Amino acid sequence: MATTTPATDDLRIDEEDLKITQNAFESCITKLVTGASPYPTPGRPLRNLAARCLNILYARGETKSRFDTVRALLSTAGDVKASEGVKVACLWCIGEIMAASGSQILSLMTDISNATVRLVKTSSLPVLVRYHAFLSLQKSLKTAGRGLTDAALKDVLKQTRYYMTDKALPIQRAAAQILTILHSEKESIKTVAEVESLVTLSAKGLEHADQPTRRSFSLLVAQVLSLTQVERPVVSTEKKASTKKDAGADDEADGPVSTLAETTKPLMTAAEMLAQISAHFNKPGASRKTRVGLFDFYVSLLMVLGPSWVETNYGVIVKHLITEIVVPVRQSTNTHDTSLVRKLVGMLLRDLIGVRMLSEQGQIAAIKELSEGYLKKWPALLPGQVAPHHNALVVALKEVAGLLQQLGNAPPPVQDALAEPLVHLLSHPNQGAQVAAAWCLRCFCFSTPLRLPKTVLSVVELLQRDITSLGTPPVTPEVGKRALGHANGLAALFAIIPDRPLYVSYDLSAKVFDMAIQLLKRAGEHDVAVAQVEVEVAWALISSLMALGPNFVRSHLPQLLVLWRNALPKPTSKDTSHATGRSVAEWTFLLRVREAALQAVLSFLRHNSPALVTLDVARRLASLLSNALAFANAFVGQPTEEIHDATSNLATREAMLRRRVYQCFAALGLSSATEVMQTTLLQSVVSLFASPDGYSGSSMQAAIASSTGNFSSVWAMTDGYAYGVTSTDRYSMKVFGKDEKGEGNPEESGERLNRDSVENAIDDPILAPIIGSCEHDTLALCRPQSVSEESAWPEPPPPMTGVVDAAIILFSMLLPAQDATSAARTINQIAQSIKSPKLERNLGRKAAIQINATSALLFTLRHAAQSRQARDVLGGGQVAEALVGVLKDAILDGDVFLRKAGSEAIGRLANFSGTTFLSTQTKFLVDQVVSNRDPQARAGCALAFGAIYSQVGGLAAGPLLKTTVNVLMSLGNDPHPVVHFHALSALSQVATSASLSYGPYVSSTLGLIFKLYMASTHEPEGGSLSNANLAGDLPAYQVLCELIDALISVLGPELQEPNSTRNLVFNLAMDFWKEDDEGIQVEAIKCIQHFLMFGANTMDIPELVVGFRAHLLSSRRPLKMASINALYQLVQRDAFVMSKVGGDRLVEELFAMLDDDSAIHGVRNIILSWLQQTVLHNPSAWIDLCQRIMSRTTASQRVTDAASKTGGLQDDEAESLSVGMGGNQAAAGGPTSRWRTQLFSLRCLHQICILVARSGRREHVDLPFARQQKLQPSTLLVSRVPDLIKMAFTASAAYVTEIRLEGLVVLQDVIEVFAKSPDPDYEDSLLLEQHQAPITAALTPAFSSDSTPEILSSAVQVCAAFVGCGVVKDVARMGRILKLLTSALEQSKESGTLKIGDVGELSPNASGMLRISTLKAWAQLQVASSHQAYLGAVVEPHRATLATLWISSLRDYASIRGDSEMLQDSASAAMDVSYSGMGREVLLPYYEASWSKILKAVANLMLGSDKAVLAAMDGQDASNQVTPAPAPPKDEPTAYFFIIFGLVFEALTASSADANATPAALEAAVTALEALRSLVRPEYAGKAILDPSTFDELSNLFYRMAMTSAPIVQINLIAVLASLASSQKDKLIAGIKASGASEPFPGDSPLTHCLRICSYVLRQAVPSASRRGASGVSGSVEDRVALLTTTFRAFTIIGDAFGPEKKEEVRAVAVALYTELLKDEYSTVDLTGPTLPSLKAILDATASPVAGAGLEKYQKLVHGLLSACLSHIDEMRGREGVAAAIKVKNNLLTSVLIVTVVPQNVKLSRTAVEHCCYVIAQKLEEGSTSEISVTAAHCAKTIMIAATAGNTLLGHCVKLLIPGMIHYIASLASSVEENAEGGAQNATQIQGIDEVLKAFVAFFNSVPDEHRARLLGVLLPLCVLLLDPARSPPAPLHTRTISHLLSFATTSPAAFKEATGKLGAPEREKLETSIRQAVGGAKTAATEKAAKPAISLRSF
Repeated sequence: MATTTPATDDLRIDEEDLKITQNAFESCITKLVTGASPYPTPGRPLRNLAARCLNILYARGETKSRFDTVRALLSTAGDVKASEGVKVACLWCIGEIMAASGSQILSLMTDISNATVRLVKTSSLPVLVRYHAFLSLQKSLKTAGRGLTDAALKDVLKQTRYYMTDKALPIQRAAAQILTILHSEKESIKTVAEVESLVTLSAKGLEHADQPTRRSFSLLVAQVLSLTQVERPVVSTEKKASTKKDAGADDEADGPVSTLAETTKPLMTAAEMLAQISAHFNKPGASRKTRVGLFDFYVSLLMVLGPSWVETNYGVIVKHLITEIVVPVRQSTNTHDTSLVRKLVGMLLRDLIGVRMLSEQGQIAAIKELSEGYLKKWPALLPGQVAPHHNALVVALKEVAGLLQQLGNAPPPVQDALAEPLVHLLSHPNQGAQVAAAWCLRCFCFSTPLRLPKTVLSVVELLQRDITSLGTPPVTPEVGKRALGHANGLAALFAIIPDRPLYVSYDLSAKVFDMAIQLLKRAGEHDVAVAQVEVEVAWALISSLMALGPNFVRSHLPQLLVLWRNALPKPTSKDTSHATGRSVAEWTFLLRVREAALQAVLSFLRHNSPALVTLDVARRLASLLSNALAFANAFVGQPTEEIHDATSNLATREAMLRRRVYQCFAALGLSSATEVMQTTLLQSVVSLFASPDGYSGSSMQAAIASSTGNFSSVWAMTDGYAYGVTSTDRYSMKVFGKDEKGEGNPEESGERLNRDSVENAIDDPILAPIIGSCEHDTLALCRPQSVSEESAWPEPPPPMTGVVDAAIILFSMLLPAQDATSAARTINQIAQSIKSPKLERNLGRKAAIQINATSALLFTLRHAAQSRQARDVLGGGQVAEALVGVLKDAILDGDVFLRKAGSEAIGRLANFSGTTFLSTQTKFLVDQVVSNRDPQARAGCALAFGAIYSQVGGLAAGPLLKTTVNVLMSLGNDPHPVVHFHALSALSQVATSASLSYGPYVSSTLGLIFKLYMASTHEPEGGSLSNANLAGDLPAYQVLCELIDALISVLGPELQEPNSTRNLVFNLAMDFWKEDDEGIQVEAIKCIQHFLMFGANTMDIPELVVGFRAHLLSSRRPLKMASINALYQLVQRDAFVMSKVGGDRLVEELFAMLDDDSAIHGVRNIILSWLQQTVLHNPSAWIDLCQRIMSRTTASQRVTDAASKTGGLQDDEAESLSVGMGGNQAAAGGPTSRWRTQLFSLRCLHQICILVARSGRREHVDLPFARQQKLQPSTLLVSRVPDLIKMAFTASAAYVTEIRLEGLVVLQDVIEVFAKSPDPDYEDSLLLEQHQAPITAALTPAFSSDSTPEILSSAVQVCAAFVGCGVVKDVARMGRILKLLTSALEQSKESGTLKIGDVGELSPNASGMLRISTLKAWAQLQVASSHQAYLGAVVEPHRATLATLWISSLRDYASIRGDSEMLQDSASAAMDVSYSGMGREVLLPYYEASWSKILKAVANLMLGSDKAVLAAMDGQDASNQVTPAPAPPKDEPTAYFFIIFGLVFEALTASSADANATPAALEAAVTALEALRSLVRPEYAGKAILDPSTFDELSNLFYRMAMTSAPIVQINLIAVLASLASSQKDKLIAGIKASGASEPFPGDSPLTHCLRICSYVLRQAVPSASRRGASGVSGSVEDRVALLTTTFRAFTIIGDAFGPEKKEEVRAVAVALYTELLKDEYSTVDLTGPTLPSLKAILDATASPVAGAGLEKYQKLVHGLLSACLSHIDEMRGREGVAAAIKVKNNLLTSVLIVTVVPQNVKLSRTAVEHCCYVIAQKLEEGSTSEISVTAAHCAKTIMIAATAGNTLLGHCVKLLIPGMIHYIASLASSVEENAEGGAQNATQIQGIDEVLKAFVAFFNSVPDEHRARLLGVLLPLCVLLLDPARSPPAPLHTRTISHLLSFATTSPAAFKEATGKLGAPEREKLETSIRQAVGGAKTAATEKAAKPAISLRSF
């Protein structure tokens, strides 16, 4: 490889140099290809590279030698002596050169064709050589086909047709591919006979073809048949000409040529073309494999013809499939054939046409087509009409159901086409058609819920009519069938009610339940036939009602248990005796009745467990189930022949009954209730699925089949029973056994071979002996709808198989629960069954038992993995040994399903057992590999190695790693495809599981990969004939890629280092990516994707993107999906690189892909990831993209508009807006878009708004600011507001509900994001003001008649958002939006159903939901009114109504939460009595989303002491009240106190339990505390809150919150405590007195608890030495400061509540806690400074004067605090740093605060005060440039200003401070002068001096006049030092000093004059100059200012 790589990789070689060295290159490569010495025989990678090099060489160098090279290669290929590898390499290179430039060497074509055909004819050559000969011919024909002579062409055609039947499948494939190329032009097919012969030839080959060969055949047939659809000129025949002549000879004479050219038509009509395939399908001898293969032909044909052809001819295709394939079904009665055909046709219509080919328009047309053509034609009413066959109806209904789920929202024309026929079809006599109609009706009503109520009512009416007919003889069988059909329809509809609860009124369900009970009661009065129908209908209805869930079933449960007890009695002696003498009809009745009752039991268990299945209920049901089982056993014991015939109706009935019993036991689960029956059940299920006698079928036939050797495999059976094999598969527990498909882990079944899912789906039935169908189990109609994805069409297996499946599932649950002895006994019993001699004559049953047993054991082991005890039982010695006995045979079996299931089971068992078991099994497997030469067994051993290692895990299985790897590597070398495929697959499993432990084996594994890649045996067409035929379905190279992927995981980050291993792995992955086979490409892309995680730097990202983009356009789904995943990873890694490489074009391509096929999920992830990373840089570009999609119409819209033929909405605002949007585009036939794409683009818009808002980038929402920043407005979000509103309008007027909802979300985003944006053109205006009309217009459609409750609810929220955002502040101008909100509120006042806007009456649930939504909207307005004053005017008129409704809705929510059955009284408007049971569950989510907002509004009102809310809390209707008289304080709580208190308490409990609270949870907790703050007040709580038990609970909660909550929550918690203490003060003190407690703070007093919580919070919030300055509270500094401030304030309030005698103790505690703050010397965050006002409040003794004993305590406290502060300052002497500076500063400020705050009557220690003054003076001197000096100056100023009030103590302080202050200024003056010469003055120094001067000014003003001159004598010389008049402009210090001097002069001119006179001459001169300058300057400035506005005209 190394020798050839340079030419490929290094494309930088100069072209001239290349031409010089070209010959050398060429000869080197030729030698390599021909294997000349010293080169090895060229393998696959070498020949690939050589061909690539040659092509690059001829593309860039000289081309003249190309001809000779091809010639030389041709002769080597034809050389007899050349080896296989050389021949293949030469042929490959010829093919590649011809493919690249064949059109330039046409003359060689004949030689190539002759040489290659000669090679193919040489049958002695290996398949690989013959295949490659054809392959190179195929590539040459593609480019140089026209170079062939006619004779050569004929020969090629003849030979390829001959080799279509070759023994080697690869040769057949290659021949088909050549024929496909030869028939690529329309001229190549001239007659119908040619078409027929090619189709026949291909169809013949299907029987023995593997999947790739089938695909080649199907592509050939598709190509040939598609040519028949090409228009071609038709030559007029004689006959035609003669008629023409008669008509008029003139035309003929005009010009025959033109007429010939004009008459063009295809060779065949569409129907004739399709009939070419169906003719082979209906041949009597066609096998199942051939018939399934023919569907591959259909798939390829439709893919080639393309979506537009399919859409145009949809009617033809459906008609063909139904009339030619479904209805004939060989006219057989075999249900298996019928099911198979229905399944295949269903796949074609659904998976291919419906999902991938039909546009939305096409889907709508398809539904109409199916409805008109089939559904509406039943029943045939007019004479001569023929009703469609029931199978045709089932197919049509299935497809309509799929199309409805896909459409998601049926437009009115579709609704009209379906509503009636679907209800009619429920009464079809065929059960399959009935069930299909019921399912289809369910899908219809799910997608169009507005139709649900009417449909349910009409079906109930029809059913009642049937029931009446049943009671009036004569009763025809049709009536019974019809009644059952309607019951099934109703069941299907009830199943979706839980998902669509807002549309249906619940009283219907009670009515239907009563109807069912009446039916059961009267069944006894009628004969068996009628009674049977009545009972079945009744139980079917009850089964469906169970789906409504516990809330409905709970009240009916006692009645149900009685009904079940009556329906399932203990078997009587008559039942169990051998000769009962009962007729078949009686047995049928007894079996059906029991089965119907059990269906209801099962439905009950599935939908109501565990809520209603208590131990008592479980016991009762278990005994009834055992009764039913006993009856079934008694029935089987009957001697009549009828019973034991598998085809008989009775045997099926018994199977159905038994299946239900097993299903019910499984649903009931393992509990003490079923303990007694477990052994019996185990016996019962084992004998069913594993006994030799359990086979229902003719034993004679089985014996004949076995003896004649006709039995091939259970999977090939076509009788729909297959010896009683299970239909359960190890992947999904619900599919059938597979051939070598779907390898690998259980997670990735089917797709593992990277085949298209449609091809896989069509492949599955080839080996499906059991095919399910909807009518086999009607309970499937009641299963819950999965809203997230499409609910698949239910296909339960037939009853005889269903019972086996149910038995196996029950067995897997029961066995792990047994003790070791009985478990071992059961397994041994199974083992004996498998080896039973009875089975020698019945090989089919033997195979079936083995499959059943292995599946059962595998499920058991899977089930046991969840329980420790079960693992111990099954992993224990005796059980494990018994299990291995059964599983070993499975591993070595020839059936791949058994091998896989067995190996996984052994792996799981090894995981449960000990190391000895592990080593024994490994030894056994190694021995088998060595001695057993059977390839199937060797493959089984490989699978087992992989399974054991991956199940046991890398650590436990570590010691076995070496053995495992060696064995698997040697098996990987085995030439047999089955062996090496599974061995390599297992090796990649082992490498993945071993992870890093696999490191030592990486190089040897890489060696193995290279060796196998070079080996011809592992090529898809390599090896012997038999191997080459097997390899097609076992692609070794894909598993090699998987192995590389596993190695990438093992190497991981090591791939970042450049080394040889990395290069090898990378080159291998890239090489595999360049292979032609798409499966290999898919696996290679996965490797590259994985490699990107570690070694992206070495990869050429642009090249990768180009490659992946090419795959996006591929028609092959797996390749597309792999590329999407890889692109997703690239986008996630770096979207900006992707933007550079792919640009907008790529995003548009991705959007287009979404529009083509909405099922491709990965595309959405790519776009969203890209958007999230790049949107902030250019949101406008993204909006353009979304706008392009939103400007198209959806198909639903177009169809609806066409049907209604009316323009947009009748609304002026809306009209104007839609004209702006390009209004009626639908009519113009503009481009359409799928609604899901539009929905996604709206979600993108929502993301854009959210991301921009979160980013906080102001320019996106503020245009004036953006202009200041010189930003381009067009790229910003704010410039697109009109477009966003337009798109929201388009969405709101759409037909599809989801789009309308998302449009409202976008509208709300616009309102919230741009509410504060200023208008760029008008100052003081907001941007959205000009958009009020369009916003109103966008909201209007939400209230139109076709709106749904969800849309109304969302619209109400948007209205509230608009009213509350502050854009329009004048109530009169809010217009329609406010009117809608008000009308919704008015409606909410009344009980009953609502009518909002134009919407008709809503169901009770919808009304309830809308009430909640309306109240939430008004609650948001109330909350916003506290900071948006104008909202007061909006809310005020309704406040009384709102208060009542809010409180009652909170009460309703509490009653739902408490699940209490408390009756609602009339005051509650939100819930109706009759709906409280069922509606409870429906409304709960809406309440949960809203109650917190409503509570916030209530708290808001309570805080404002609103009278209305007080009345509402007392249960009075506040809206009717006259102004109430002030009520006297009361002891009783208000009527609803406990309800609201309970809600608040619960919310707080939940939030305190959640350690990582989300912002929403924090907000809920804060809201609850805000409400509690008012609730604790006596007017609401009375005394109730102080009740000991209540308060204990509350205080415990408060303690927990104090310990765990965030600061923001704690702040509100403290506010609650303060509110409690202040409002309940009297009651609390009275309580303390009454208790007669001796200690000052009684431990159980609520006040003491409040104080404790406060002190705990403070202790945590204050940084302490033990935590090294860290606070116990996390959060921002602002939050922590707020917490400290609030808590200190609360502390004071609570202290006051204790009364004056305890006040000093509380104050002392508060001061002690504050001292902790002052002590802190570690924290660099200043928490003390901002909290000093709190200390002032604590020390403030003026509020209640201190006297007596209190005064002494107060003095001590203050003195202690002052001393502490001073000693803290002294401690910091000599320390530096931020923390030290903060501590000194804060203690200094605190000490000054103490001195200035303390009242005069409090004595302070002289020493302390003097020391304080000394410290201030000292700090002034000390830090001439530091912050501390400014603080000291500030302190001095504070004391001097405080002293002016005449406090003697402070006067003394002033005397001490003045010398220091003078010294400070004098010393600073000199340093400032020095600095000034340098240019700048120090701001800190200026600030300090300014503070001191201000202090002197204050002192000067307080001194009597007679002393002022003396004082100025000191101050003036000091000030002169600071002046500097010479400087211009004046220095800041100079200016400030002058202003102070002027204030001296103006305050006391005489003293100033006197003092100035005493100054020395220089000082006085300096002073006078400065003052003159200042006064003169001020005058000039004043003059200028005054002169400015004058208008001067003098210049004219």
